[in-house]
Amino acid sequence: MNGNIFAFEFFRNAVLASLLASIACGIVGSYVVVKKIGFISGGIAHTAFGGIGLGYYLGINPLFGVIPFSLGAAIAIGLLGRKAKVAEDTAIAAFWAVGMAVGVILIGLTPGYAPNLFSYLFGNILTVPTGDLWMIAMLDLVIAGVTWMFGKEFLAISFDEEYAEVSGVKTTLFYLLLLCLIALTVVILVRIVGIVLVIALLTIPAAIARVFSRSLGGMMLLATLFSAFFSLAGLWISYELDVASGATIIILAGAAFLMVHAGRLIISSRQAR
Repeated sequence: MNGNIFAFEFFRNAVLASLLASIACGIVGSYVVVKKIGFISGGIAHTAFGGIGLGYYLGINPLFGVIPFSLGAAIAIGLLGRKAKVAEDTAIAAFWAVGMAVGVILIGLTPGYAPNLFSYLFGNILTVPTGDLWMIAMLDLVIAGVTWMFGKEFLAISFDEEYAEVSGVKTTLFYLLLLCLIALTVVILVRIVGIVLVIALLTIPAAIARVFSRSLGGMMLLATLFSAFFSLAGLWISYELDVASGATIIILAGAAFLMVHAGRLIISSRQAR
């Protein structure tokens, strides 16, 4: 890599965005993996496309449109599953499709030329402006603060929700709050890897971290470090090869995931002999 590349603001912003996004990814991704709600995360992410369309239609930063759409989808999916007894996969599929459809319609109604949505669908970390860095940092603070305040409750509902409810924990409330944290993380990751690939970066680092950690706190720390490594290494590779940054980050993370579990399989087979 050119030694002077850090002289460019766009690259410095990309590095900072990678590090900031890794914090939310490591914290929330660990809950997603432990509670096995990756599919819900994907549903929230794709529903957020409607928010991008809203942002373009109103002429504001699309991420400001993503926030209410993501939070709304998270709460609605959670309430439909808990209160209306709608199967979660059905609710997810409905919001997934409607969110994408609303986004397409609003973008079509936006005056002028249709915007290039490639960076929002598949990510382009090299285009993150300074204003978005501040937004990501503030969302990180919210996510870290809520997790610190209600860490015990999130731990309880993640590992044994039935026991948590018997113990007096308001499981539905904290489940909805957890889904809202996922929604905020989606907002952050949209700028890094795009809507289509959000679920991968949210789950793969945490899934790898789970192999090497015996505690949730350790898992979060490792997941944050893995996420930062994949993001920075993918950024460097994408810059050198002039390929899409978001896709490169995910391919790198996916390759590491396969290598780790292939290694576990080999070790297990040898021990079984």
